[in-house]
Amino acid sequence: MASNRLACHDCHRIVEPDEDVCPYCGSNDLTEDWAGYVVITHPENSEIAEKMEVTEPGEYALKVR
Repeated sequence: MASNRLACHDCHRIVEPDEDVCPYCGSNDLTEDWAGYVVITHPENSEIAEKMEVTEPGEYALKVR
């Protein structure tokens, strides 16, 4: 995980630093100020995904400021 990657304020997905818009939800509210990193592969079987309200596999930030 590169420390300069961005997190989306709306969906918490991790995106590459050259992105201006989140490719997953379309939000332009991206930030470098995030903490915690989780990879969810099977959201239908994941307690973390359920708590985060995640329905798609991917890389997510646990806390986005």
